[in-house]
Amino acid sequence: MAIETLYEKDGSLNALQGKTVAVLGYGSQGHAHSQNLRDSGIKVVVANRKDSDNGRRAMEDGFDPMSVADAVKQADLIIITLPDEVQPEVYKSQIEPNLKKGATLGFTHGFNIHFKTITPPKGVDVIMVAPKGPGHTVRSEYERGGGVPCLLAIHQDACGKAFDIAMAWAIGIGGARAGVLRTSFKNECETDLFGEQNVLCGGLSELIKNGFEVLTEAGYPPELAYFEVCHEVKLIVDLIVRGGLRFMRYSISNTAEFGDYFTGPKIVDSSVKVRMKQALADIQSGKFAQAFREDYEKGFPWFKAQREKNRNHPVETIGKELRAMMPWIKPVEM
Repeated sequence: MAIETLYEKDGSLNALQGKTVAVLGYGSQGHAHSQNLRDSGIKVVVANRKDSDNGRRAMEDGFDPMSVADAVKQADLIIITLPDEVQPEVYKSQIEPNLKKGATLGFTHGFNIHFKTITPPKGVDVIMVAPKGPGHTVRSEYERGGGVPCLLAIHQDACGKAFDIAMAWAIGIGGARAGVLRTSFKNECETDLFGEQNVLCGGLSELIKNGFEVLTEAGYPPELAYFEVCHEVKLIVDLIVRGGLRFMRYSISNTAEFGDYFTGPKIVDSSVKVRMKQALADIQSGKFAQAFREDYEKGFPWFKAQREKNRNHPVETIGKELRAMMPWIKPVEM
């Protein structure tokens, strides 16, 4: 089924003119939405702790951060960019009791609405504008006159103006310059989780670690292993992003392309697809969301243990040393 793609001509900023937008959180997405909307002529207030790094950054950018409750009280559109795990409690304690009549709730990811950890009242519009890129790119593309493609969804159109507000939001952050793909909270959430877990984060991380271990256990220097299975991933991904798999294969050597076809399907074989289907089923059924919420409510013990375990993997140790040799990549150490 073809997906509808919208551009600036398909909406306007009118739905937000003379209105107040509250952006909750000034992190990756929050800072970009706040600044882009303000630069588009929309009144924006920011909710964030002043004594945090993000709060100080908001003040440096000309905002006066306030509490969530105070921001929500005056807002016509509330854009929630807080971490998924904290949204339900913040919603219950600070957002829901302070919603203005006719206000709109805006999300940048469908997780809490789709899995019903947040249930807005019937009389509130609920929308989503989800840029398909990190916040710093949303900001930098806007500044250069472009934009990052966005997904747009309407969960609840109580006041009959949800689409107009969502389009105004997408236009205001620059997304409609590139294209806005209309979808649903369900489709955005489930495909996003699947991609993160199976390919982009989970799948890629495990490929890198296992490839590194196979080479080093066979006696090859860890420096060479790092370059081959980690550093050069960016080179390949950049080619794929620019022109798809075909352009990547056009750009590499015949030896590499032959090896792609000859060995790739032996590593990621049909059994991987079977497990991917089970992972998708766990996402669709809410099993993953339940596991995430349960671990969070206990203080994230399993999550923190995995983070610590992976932090100390040898590919991370040698990577830190090698990245220091390459200032042009602007290495970041946590």
